[in-house]
Amino acid sequence: MAGRYLHLLGCLCLLAASGALRGAEPTKLPNIVFLIADDLGYGDLGCYGQTKIRTPNIDKLATEGMRFSNHYSGSNVCAPSRCTLMTGKHPGHGYIRENHQAKGYSEGQEPVPAGLLKMPLRLQEVGYTLGGFGKWGLGPVTSSGDPLKQGFDRWYGYNCQAEAHNYYPTHLWDNDKQITLNNPKFAAHQKLPKDADVNNPASYAAYSGKDYAPDLIGEKALEFVRANKDKPFFLYFATTVPHLALQVPEDSLQEYAGKFPETPYTGDRSYLPHRQPRAAYAAMITRMDRDIGRILSVLRELHLDENTIVVFTSDNGPLYDKLGGTDTEFFNSAAGLRGRKGSYYEGGFREPCIVRWPGHIAPNSQTDRVSGFEDWFPTFMELVGRKDKTPADIDGISFAPTLLGQKQPERPFLYRESPGYGGQQCVRVGNWKALRRNLNPALKAKDQNPGPIELYDLANDPFEKTDLAKIHPEIVSELQLLLDKQHVKSDLFPMRVLDAKKN
Repeated sequence: MAGRYLHLLGCLCLLAASGALRGAEPTKLPNIVFLIADDLGYGDLGCYGQTKIRTPNIDKLATEGMRFSNHYSGSNVCAPSRCTLMTGKHPGHGYIRENHQAKGYSEGQEPVPAGLLKMPLRLQEVGYTLGGFGKWGLGPVTSSGDPLKQGFDRWYGYNCQAEAHNYYPTHLWDNDKQITLNNPKFAAHQKLPKDADVNNPASYAAYSGKDYAPDLIGEKALEFVRANKDKPFFLYFATTVPHLALQVPEDSLQEYAGKFPETPYTGDRSYLPHRQPRAAYAAMITRMDRDIGRILSVLRELHLDENTIVVFTSDNGPLYDKLGGTDTEFFNSAAGLRGRKGSYYEGGFREPCIVRWPGHIAPNSQTDRVSGFEDWFPTFMELVGRKDKTPADIDGISFAPTLLGQKQPERPFLYRESPGYGGQQCVRVGNWKALRRNLNPALKAKDQNPGPIELYDLANDPFEKTDLAKIHPEIVSELQLLLDKQHVKSDLFPMRVLDAKKN
């Protein structure tokens, strides 16, 4: 009897040592790496058809995960797009709906109220350490919108979007401390002097410095991953590339120097001049790709690959009309889509999107599911097993089943609005898309009437060349009901034509 007892006790000890009795031990939460470019077009990556710009690391990420063909940023400009991402609410219900400088602060945008950014706050609540690196734009340091008050444990980079126009700034923010950089002070919006030789590299020397901000930001992001390798982390890497101005270190520029026909840009269309604007744009994107490759390499080095969800996307579409010397037509940055940044034609907010999670998301897969920035919040909560932490009052719909290879119903609709660029609304239901413009005309504008609702069949007309509103008035009527219903009045960001209807 005593022998059998000792034998059983020994077995129990072995089982305990092996972990069999610890079956209830929680599985470690997967890390999340969210990589977001700034003004990158749908066609600016090799895996989305780009032929002139090298993006080998992002292209490899696409072969290892899932590529989206119908993913939409949160807005057509920077700050509201990020607000949509971090709140799970589309712009018709969002707090930030346009880029807006904060009042009473030396730099920074309109601060979001305390507790508004529920995605980072909930991730922190369930056990994540959060690090943000790059561009913020949702509230000045010390304001209610300070990233350190909205769920982030660590921040390094630009707080203000306007400061981020210069890649050689005089300072960056390390948490709540301003860090002085080894760069001369110069404005990010200026022209080449009239007497300058446009073909002489020396004429452009004043528009650079020693400390290239993306390099510093990238290094701090790597430090964060290494420091938190043994606990769940959320890395928000919000690079400023390829947003203007056109600035890139010489070692990256040389890869593309002389490769394209060039006309020196003198700064006559805002932002800084550059002798080789096309080479600079391409070099900035390839250098961004290199930085992303370094983050992916560190994940492999630390054996974190299998337990890390990696996302790559962009906050809105590419620039238009060669603003700041960019040439999106030359690079086919919007992949033929109509519209650019600031527009709700497809080129203004349909974005590249890649998601990788080895062992969970099938490699080299793709989906046509319509999704948007508001969907990331519930998607992450479902993927990490904390669906119960998803608020009921958001607009986002989890696409976790799609990522995991399961079928799920179509998204009922996807809605966007913006008070900027004359005021716009759009809604997509299936392949039908309704667009309405001139909803916020300037007070002095002669035309104070809203534009007619335009209707496009994206399945047969992806480039939105043919307005079908007159042929399908019944569809227009149905979609107009959604357009009217989804807008909620905002005193901070009025839409005069729509708000008049609500009164």
